[in-house]
Amino acid sequence: MPRVPESVIEQLNSQADLVGMIRRHTILKPAGREFKGCCPFHGEKTPSFYVDPEKNVYHCFGCGAKGNAITFLRELERMSFGEALKALSEQTGIELPKDDAFEKSIKYKKTNTQKPNTPKAKQAAQSAPSQNITSNTNTVDFNQQHPEQSAIVREDVFYDDVYGDHYEDYPSPQPEVTNEQGDLYTLLRHICEFYKYHLKNNPSALAYFSLRGLSTQTIDTFELGYAPSGWQHLEEAFPQDIEGLKLLGLVRTSQKGRDFDLLRDRVIFPIKDKQGRVVGFAGRALGDEMPKYINSSESPVFAKQHILYGLYESRQARANDYLMVEGYMDVIALYQAGIYGAVAPMGTAANEGQIANLLKYNDTLTLCFDGDGAGQRAAWRTLEVAAPVLPDGKQLKFLTLPNNHDPDTYIKAHGADAMRAQIEGALSTSEYVFDVLSSRYDVHLPENKAAAMANLKELTAKFPKGSSFKWWLNNDIYRRLRAKDERGQRYIIDKANYEASVNRNILLYLCLLYAPHLLEHDLLGDILTDSGVVDVHVDFVDKLEAHNLHLPALPTWQSIGDAALFELTQAIIRLIQLGKDGVITPLIQTNDRHTIDEQAHFIMASLPNHALQDVLVSHWREFFLQVDGHEPQNISLFFNELLSQVLQDHFKKQQEQSKHIILSEIHKRRLHTLRQWDSNQKSLLSKSLNS
Repeated sequence: MPRVPESVIEQLNSQADLVGMIRRHTILKPAGREFKGCCPFHGEKTPSFYVDPEKNVYHCFGCGAKGNAITFLRELERMSFGEALKALSEQTGIELPKDDAFEKSIKYKKTNTQKPNTPKAKQAAQSAPSQNITSNTNTVDFNQQHPEQSAIVREDVFYDDVYGDHYEDYPSPQPEVTNEQGDLYTLLRHICEFYKYHLKNNPSALAYFSLRGLSTQTIDTFELGYAPSGWQHLEEAFPQDIEGLKLLGLVRTSQKGRDFDLLRDRVIFPIKDKQGRVVGFAGRALGDEMPKYINSSESPVFAKQHILYGLYESRQARANDYLMVEGYMDVIALYQAGIYGAVAPMGTAANEGQIANLLKYNDTLTLCFDGDGAGQRAAWRTLEVAAPVLPDGKQLKFLTLPNNHDPDTYIKAHGADAMRAQIEGALSTSEYVFDVLSSRYDVHLPENKAAAMANLKELTAKFPKGSSFKWWLNNDIYRRLRAKDERGQRYIIDKANYEASVNRNILLYLCLLYAPHLLEHDLLGDILTDSGVVDVHVDFVDKLEAHNLHLPALPTWQSIGDAALFELTQAIIRLIQLGKDGVITPLIQTNDRHTIDEQAHFIMASLPNHALQDVLVSHWREFFLQVDGHEPQNISLFFNELLSQVLQDHFKKQQEQSKHIILSEIHKRRLHTLRQWDSNQKSLLSKSLNS
């Protein structure tokens, strides 16, 4: 393995999910700003092991074990140093130095060439074709247009004289004469500074960004720039780096041997990798000429399929939620509005690896596409691409903004809060799939329903083997299609409309029918305790007293907002007690399918609410047949995961409605703590369902 710089090692340690790694070996519970649990290095019954997620270090006060992510992998999981680095690289997305071949590929030989003495532009050159490369899209990758000639173009785009501006006033980043080797990363950084310098000195380019509503701070954050209009501005500014400029595809060569710059008279968007290194550029025309965008061609340091524009800035802003959009300006506008986590693929559809990478940061990824036909086709293709990397517990949401807005224009028209509300209301995968199939097929006809189901099965076949979501999605869409009457209007079947939230609640009811023993203990209290939610307030006791505030009550079956769930839980708890008192046959935990079915019907018959009875009866048989044979432990995990989602919605609503910042922070901390616990539960659930 090539030598790994200390800076990269520090990045790996600081960005690693240390809490998640340690939770593979022991249970951790929140303790103030830290997590505590029994030490995985030595046997103990009283927790003395602490993890600090801010510093990303651990320490055991019992045996003295301490360290960071790398030491944990080496000492507990017995990895070598190199194996630990590779594991953290995969987890964080931070790339390790490649082999010697890669190191050689990014090197080039500097020349002793002096700055050329080029004449001023001739008047006739004003009519010369600038960058109007024929294209059917707004974005052009030069190598895609001319795959047979990566550095040679037709001569007829030039006139006899090379023309352009002079850049003697731009400070040269290296000595005038040298025989040194250059590296592409350093050259790209110098070019980025060159473009930034010219943006500050070009009123038209500055006006472009100003009219788009960008602040100076935002321009600086994304290091936006401007490429001058001359044909050879890079050669004049970097005369010793011609070989490197050609390796990057930023300088091209005509058939007569004349060099010209790829990006001319365009505002510049530097493209960065996950480590913040500039790897390429996108140039946008100042006017309406086509193509609107020209991207750098691929090079030894730039592979489009591995890059997401805005990911580095999102990680620097410690984004929690991620939103994939279509354009660079969408990313920047969202960031400036305080909505962090927006990223965009490099002029092509997102690929499986990019989506899998984003799902490492958050279990939910929202996709925002234009409302036109092309945008909606791209959304469906993205779902098909993403399906193989969507295990249970990971999900996509879909957002189409109204009136053909994109995020940039929507924020300008309606503001950041309205944009947040749109993101919050994005469609779940099941809702999105149903809407697409309903628009593609006239589903009141049986033939079209069959075609829609065939289309659906093509999609769900792409999901991972053993995916339970595959079954639930097929079942959900089937029921929705069945719920279309002859006029094509949707109506409610058995009082359940199978929207996402209702579907989740019905699953909660059905799990309790299947395993009523779950309520023999204080299940809700156990979740709040095991997740650490009950201890969150410890850091706020003094502040609550100082402001004469009462600690917000923990949720109960009655307060979490579902009257039917409260009614069902109370009925089961009452029956459990009657069984203990000998009044009725006790409800028991069992694997016997006949007993499970009998107990479920007994519970349903005991309910005074006939509407709830009807809902449960209409769904019980199909649910029972699907989960028949699963261990009660699996049903328990499934129920806990569903209940956790309900609780998260409850805490989020409380946070939004809270009128005091301290109370809001408590609700926020409770939500964050529960989400971390829920992530671990989803992992357990996925393993059990696939076993």
